[in-house]
Amino acid sequence: MKILVDADSCPRLAREAVLRAARRTGIQAVFVANRLIPGIVGDKAVMERCPAGEGTADDRMVELARPGDLAVTRDIPLACRLVEGSIRVIDDRGRVYTQENLREHRSLRDFMLGLAEKGLIGARVRTYGKRELKAFADSFDRILSQLIRESTRSPSSG
Repeated sequence: MKILVDADSCPRLAREAVLRAARRTGIQAVFVANRLIPGIVGDKAVMERCPAGEGTADDRMVELARPGDLAVTRDIPLACRLVEGSIRVIDDRGRVYTQENLREHRSLRDFMLGLAEKGLIGARVRTYGKRELKAFADSFDRILSQLIRESTRSPSSG
């Protein structure tokens, strides 16, 4: 089991929470990005730097992901690809992505992009503070605990 993080867009506070969890649980955290992300250090932290190019980091996350892993991304198309591969996925605000809710999330994302492209809405500046971090940490810890329990019960974990 590993934790995969779409590190290009993941807020520093969420990355730090993932690093703490990796140290605490001994589970490897893999941060994937097209650029070097500062602060990715520790024996359970790996920085996967991908070549520049559209979708290279997303493709690498999908290549690395295995059932039983936990991925952190706010990228809806990437979340769709990961969930299709039986990967548990949450965003940096604690939203859990599932087969059941991704169609709605994608539809809303596409609608908002369409409005922005037509100039009907401006760019949203989203803050990331204590409330967002708490929502992420609560969801992240809950799912990570579930995955750890599942991995200790599986016949191949021995």
